[in-house]
Amino acid sequence: MILALLVFFAGARLDVAADSAAESVPGTNLVDATTLHGKVMCGYQGWFRCPGDEAKEGWIHWSRDSSRIAPDTLTFELWPDMADYPADERFRAPGFTNADGSQAFLFSNEQPGTVRRHFQWMRDYGIDGVWLQHFLVDLPGGPLEDRYASRSRVLQNVRSAAQETGRVWAIAFDIAGMPTDRIVDVLTREWKKLVAVGATQDPRYLHERGLPVVEVWGFYYGNPHNRMTANVANQLIDFFKSSDAANRAFLVGGGDWEWRSNPDPEWQKFIRRFDAYSPWNVGNYYKDENGAHASIGYWPQDKRECEKSGMLWLPVVYPGFSWDNLQKLPPGTSLIPRHGGKFLWEQFRALSRLHVDTVCVAMFDEVDEGTAIFKVTSSPPVQGHFVTYDALPSDWYLRLVGEATKRLQEKQEIPASIPIH
Repeated sequence: MILALLVFFAGARLDVAADSAAESVPGTNLVDATTLHGKVMCGYQGWFRCPGDEAKEGWIHWSRDSSRIAPDTLTFELWPDMADYPADERFRAPGFTNADGSQAFLFSNEQPGTVRRHFQWMRDYGIDGVWLQHFLVDLPGGPLEDRYASRSRVLQNVRSAAQETGRVWAIAFDIAGMPTDRIVDVLTREWKKLVAVGATQDPRYLHERGLPVVEVWGFYYGNPHNRMTANVANQLIDFFKSSDAANRAFLVGGGDWEWRSNPDPEWQKFIRRFDAYSPWNVGNYYKDENGAHASIGYWPQDKRECEKSGMLWLPVVYPGFSWDNLQKLPPGTSLIPRHGGKFLWEQFRALSRLHVDTVCVAMFDEVDEGTAIFKVTSSPPVQGHFVTYDALPSDWYLRLVGEATKRLQEKQEIPASIPIH
């Protein structure tokens, strides 16, 4: 299998020349891939599969039972707006009908056209690109390595879509669920493979200081789902910083929002070895008489501490949250309301006042935890519980992120009120 995948990846290198040519064509709206600075990028899960696609894995990330999808098996909160997807990108969801009684459909990231469509939306709304989530559990040596071939095809879909749309992309390894003793070997082996087949030298692959950018998620202290240790962290940092020149990278660490108060001195040391740090802020919020708000009071001190340590601070913003179906909770139990976009807009406004223009949006397509910003319907199937965009247009959050991106990049202070309608 490994040899076949190397051949598969190597074949994709043929597309690079076409993109290089596009670099010299005026008006192609190419995002600058030479620096992370000034980029507003979204996390991209790319993990959705359907019966009938090439993966043949069933309802992955739509249902907890891969062989069937039903109201009691749902693992996602937001139903995507399928209006823009052609027939060959629509997969029938048996038993689910829209409000008008018509058949409801879902998508698979195995379809190159679907991933291309998502990147076209990013281009059309002014979003710079994605952090492609690359889960160690799906890689060779991981407990779900049988999914590797499918994950590799999706990675190629992302490479091609970025080249066609002028967006940028970078790998974000996620260690969740991986045994501690396998993290270093599985992650570094995959990175070497991506380097060997030229993926990190794509003209659309994001670079900083002349090095390809890579993110590693999972630096959560004492978290049973992210079994990171200081020893493992230092091995990973040593690899990306001290490895042979071919494998070196600009390393972004992602993890606890409470990183500065971590009591372990060894954790405090290794965190400051990153080139950039991105504290995961999803779920960190409070309520007052005006509703829900993301907790961002610690942001100025985070920014100062990162700068003091010579790191880039990469904040995470999110539009809201819900995972009732995923966690089998009563409807509304876990909801962090979006307030028509105000919840997200307040975060962008705070960043503009801190003069920050490098941001991670969580996430483009994460319907499982209700943080997606791509096109979602406010008229989902009547079977089952779903969160909606509260009758707002399906592209509302794409528009909001695009508007905020433009203002941040133009060094404008973002106004308190949402300026679009």
